[in-house]
Amino acid sequence: MRKLSALAAALGLAVAAWAADGVVVEDWAQQKLGARGIPAGWQGQSWGSPTYDFTVAENDGHRVLHLRSRNEGSTISREIKGKVDLKQTPILEWSWKAVTLPKGGDSRRKATDDQAAQIYVSWPRFPEAVRSRIIGYVWDTTVPVGVIAPSEKAGTVTYIIVRSGTADLGRWITERRNVVEDFKRIYGEAPGSPGAVSIAIDSNDTDSTAESFMGPIAFKRQ
Repeated sequence: MRKLSALAAALGLAVAAWAADGVVVEDWAQQKLGARGIPAGWQGQSWGSPTYDFTVAENDGHRVLHLRSRNEGSTISREIKGKVDLKQTPILEWSWKAVTLPKGGDSRRKATDDQAAQIYVSWPRFPEAVRSRIIGYVWDTTVPVGVIAPSEKAGTVTYIIVRSGTADLGRWITERRNVVEDFKRIYGEAPGSPGAVSIAIDSNDTDSTAESFMGPIAFKRQ
């Protein structure tokens, strides 16, 4: 009995330590391999005509989400309201791999606002369609890395170009962004707790195709 109690205590400490270290938004490990469409625990968008050409797959030894787009745009979201304290875990960490970039994509222009890989953090405010604050970390086709640009299509979205062009195509890359600092840079104040994380791919404005993979997503300590 003492051994069981000690083991339970150790496991409890391990779980507490893991929880303190970060909040996993999605690691795809519990998703069914080969599942298509909107993954379990995620929600689809309420606009446009998305195809959700998404598949839970194995890639380079890891379970990931494979995203494809042909002249359309698909966005999925997971609610994280009350689950992430940015004062404790301000770093958004994710892994992604782009394979095909939408031809001529440029996040700064409404007519070419397509990206092969996008991850968004949102802070909903009523009325959400005009007052919400959304930061989009994107892999752009042409815009230089580091550019911060408001979306001409969605007034609530501001893009940060994290990757651009073909130099890193076909390679898994792990990104880390300090969401608190990015929010302050864009909005001039500290953020509250975020409400959702979204993943997207689109190619409809450029009438082209796009393909990418999304790996684990988590909020972590610095």
